[in-house]
Amino acid sequence: MSQKDWIEKDFYKILGVSKTAEADEIKKAYRKLARQYHPDSNAGDTKAEAKFKEVSEAYDVVGDPKKRKEYDEARRLFGSGGFRMPSGSGQGGGFDFNVGDLFNRGGQGGGSGLGDILGGMFGGGGRTTTTTTARPRRGQDIETEATIDFAEAVNGVTVGLRMTSDEPCATCRGTGAKYGTVPRVCLKCEGTGMQTSVQGGVFAMTEPCTECKGRGLVVDQPCETCHGSGRGQSSKTMQVRIPAGVQDGQRIRLKGKGAAGERGGPAGDLYVTVHVKPHRIFGRQGEHLTLNVPVSFTEAALGAEIKVPTLDGLPVTVRIPAGTANGSKLRVRGKGSVRRDGTKGDLMLTLEVQVPHELTDEQKEKLQEFSSASDQPDLRAGLFGSS
Repeated sequence: MSQKDWIEKDFYKILGVSKTAEADEIKKAYRKLARQYHPDSNAGDTKAEAKFKEVSEAYDVVGDPKKRKEYDEARRLFGSGGFRMPSGSGQGGGFDFNVGDLFNRGGQGGGSGLGDILGGMFGGGGRTTTTTTARPRRGQDIETEATIDFAEAVNGVTVGLRMTSDEPCATCRGTGAKYGTVPRVCLKCEGTGMQTSVQGGVFAMTEPCTECKGRGLVVDQPCETCHGSGRGQSSKTMQVRIPAGVQDGQRIRLKGKGAAGERGGPAGDLYVTVHVKPHRIFGRQGEHLTLNVPVSFTEAALGAEIKVPTLDGLPVTVRIPAGTANGSKLRVRGKGSVRRDGTKGDLMLTLEVQVPHELTDEQKEKLQEFSSASDQPDLRAGLFGSS
């Protein structure tokens, strides 16, 4: 029922009672008329059926104390098809606004009008008043996981993911209705799937329709497969490209690769959480790869050229400067992880000087000679200085 109906229809006159009638008098009048015009007692009589609906509509309003109060207030302000505003001349006159223009129901302007401003204030305690068409519904997002090797994370890889997603039911083809039947448009939301209610006559709130659960359609005979939901589970394998440089635990969004939408709505998104297996020798620091390289005592002391592995399998030669300390770092450029611009990070080497655990008598003698010949100062002298 529109706001215009509330104002232009005299529900008291339809029920044959006065505006000051008590609730019991209204109920008694309604029951009498309902028995008189009930379709069961007037089979095939369309006029009686129309009268029965009119009587029921009237009692639905004035038979409810809250709705009756709102209706009386609306009739007082907007009664007799016009909006009476007092004139400034003090003569008690006024000027009229046509109710049809006021609420802009099907008028030439096609705008929302005061009916949308007032929302459900005079519409039966928060009933749906919107008449827009059914809206497309976006498909659901899908969450999945993928586990890849270290090298695949660095260089990128295409993986096949088997996913179970929400798709239109294959039996009813998404209608939710039993084979041979069709759903009907929801009368409460008029097929929009949304309802607008007004709280306290001031704040309008739009939410999914409680009758059709936001679908805009009502199924009287549900599909035996999906039980009226119109949705079903489907499994499919999708080839997904994992970009180079992905980190362990990173969540990748693939737009439009989720579940299909309804009524022409867009598909949802696919979210892939990537797990990266650790490498036996390599590690990662952002765009750089890391590698711990053991070197001998003599290589660190005298300097040397050594070969180290890279992730792509081709070793590179690096030079260790003489006198290199344990924990020193060297950089091999362009041997790291792939960046977003296609260039590569570096391979960072950490040198670990290996001290022999066992020495032969000859090795001990040579080291003693080295120690005597080096004439090194006391390396720990600074530890005992004054504070």
